[in-house]
Amino acid sequence: MNKDMTSKKVIPVNETDFDSAVLQSDVPVFVDFYADWCGPCNMIAPTIEALSEEYEGKVKFVKIDVDKNQQLAMKYDIMSIPTGMLFENGTVQDSLIGAYPAVAYRQRIDNALGPMRLSQPRSEA
Repeated sequence: MNKDMTSKKVIPVNETDFDSAVLQSDVPVFVDFYADWCGPCNMIAPTIEALSEEYEGKVKFVKIDVDKNQQLAMKYDIMSIPTGMLFENGTVQDSLIGAYPAVAYRQRIDNALGPMRLSQPRSEA
């Protein structure tokens, strides 16, 4: 896939801006750990893009090239790619290793966010 074709919804992040983009984010962040040479990573890229639009304003989507950011890959024990991790308040809430259909990612994100955050705010009795 041509790099120019990737939309700007999924933000490339590196070791320099990881803390500010992910750990200090005020919304949950889905991190896609990938590499350009990884077939399954390229396969799920359009899915991740679509999800980034679906969850716009609720979840931030970023991608990290493990070849260029080996310290981050080591820190989060990325042994195989693609690996998707959902961060909230600086901690990993969930992770999914391998390539999956959109429904699997959606399910994990929805579970991590919880029904209260995805639906309209409700008043508690």
